[in-house]
Amino acid sequence: MNQPARAPNILVILDDQHRFDWLGSAGAEWVRTPNLDKLAARGVRFTHCCTNAPVCVPARIALSAGVQPHRLGALGNNSYLPHRTTTFYQRLRDAGYYVGCAGKLDLAKPDSYNGRHGNRPAAYMWGFTHPIECEGKMHAGNHSSPQGPYGFWLQEQGLYERFHKDYRKRAEEGWPTSAWDSVLPAEAFEDAYIGRRSAEWLRTIPGDFPWHLFVSFVGPHDPYDPPTAYAERYRNAAMPEAIPFSAEGKPAWFGRRAKPIAPEKILETRRQYAAAIEAIDDAVGEILAVLDARGWTENTYVIFSSDHGEMLGDHGKYAKSVPYEAALRVPLIAAGPGISGGRTSDALVELIDVNATVCDLAGLPTQADIDARSFAPILRGERTEHREDCLSALENFRLLRTDRFKLVHNISDITELYDLEEDPQERRNIAAARPEVVRALSARMQARIMEGKWNR
Repeated sequence: MNQPARAPNILVILDDQHRFDWLGSAGAEWVRTPNLDKLAARGVRFTHCCTNAPVCVPARIALSAGVQPHRLGALGNNSYLPHRTTTFYQRLRDAGYYVGCAGKLDLAKPDSYNGRHGNRPAAYMWGFTHPIECEGKMHAGNHSSPQGPYGFWLQEQGLYERFHKDYRKRAEEGWPTSAWDSVLPAEAFEDAYIGRRSAEWLRTIPGDFPWHLFVSFVGPHDPYDPPTAYAERYRNAAMPEAIPFSAEGKPAWFGRRAKPIAPEKILETRRQYAAAIEAIDDAVGEILAVLDARGWTENTYVIFSSDHGEMLGDHGKYAKSVPYEAALRVPLIAAGPGISGGRTSDALVELIDVNATVCDLAGLPTQADIDARSFAPILRGERTEHREDCLSALENFRLLRTDRFKLVHNISDITELYDLEEDPQERRNIAAARPEVVRALSARMQARIMEGKWNR
């Protein structure tokens, strides 16, 4: 009896806090990402993908649901994915896919215990059939006892107490500035662990049904603590300079959070950040090698992105939670069957669009009443444009970004407008000089927020 044609496999790889311009294929000669560069060479690399919320939890909740985070009440890190929400993991499961995860999910961050094996009941509710939900970096190191599979594995190796003490010291020092090497050997670094668990999942999953694996690395999120074996490769490496700090034209809340940072500290943290990215790239290579070994590369779509970016000293700020380009924009690469390689797209894309695209590539019908839009037509070469603008928001601001302008409405504070063609570093707030642009983009932002369905 002839077997019916099988749906494609779908591998989504997300890392945490990876800014858009730190990839070799994006021109970043100061960081080595050979495996991600090879992926870009056989697919499409998007240059203007924006997160819908430049903080971990709302960005990941929005991606899972394909819905703008403000609709879900998820505008900060203490948010939960609402139980009533349909995820793309559920849709794939219901279409006959094995659905696995390995790494950080952040869909219920206030509930800190992920379970010894990373398979707490909530993970099945979200749609995973084979979950290995790991702790985030600070989540793993902050507790005196393990909170998930990575911590329990460290405990079995006799390494947990050493790791916990180091992270308590980093918390006292300050997460971004505690940029010394990991106290763990390279093979015990969490991203190496997630890479191994992902590769193991792919080696052992039966090939009788299509599968989706969501791999979610915890780096290069601060603290910038790569294993020494990777950090040594960048000890004397040159790094691009940061955008200088200035409070002029910025809201008061930003002036309270940002400050001038010593150039030598920025250089140190940038070197460590690059080393953490290379460690992730090696883990990605291990995962992709299993696809080749099992003969699945030709029938597997691979999408790589990140939940949000990293300021890395730009404007006197580390981490994210701000509306500026280094925090807003993320890498996005897609490759797989029917996608001609070596292409770069400047189309405006939102991170939630990965949701609709995955379902489109799996052959599922368009989901009603979500905000995500599939960019599969770009992958297939049918279109070159995708969105007219990108929307992003947190509790204290909301922004609209077009191909030229960015408008930021700060709650109870000044409005910001940047001409990204004339001022790509966002150093000159021209809101007062261009009121007509502010009015026009404000109307567009309001329309995007309402989407014609205020009572959704």
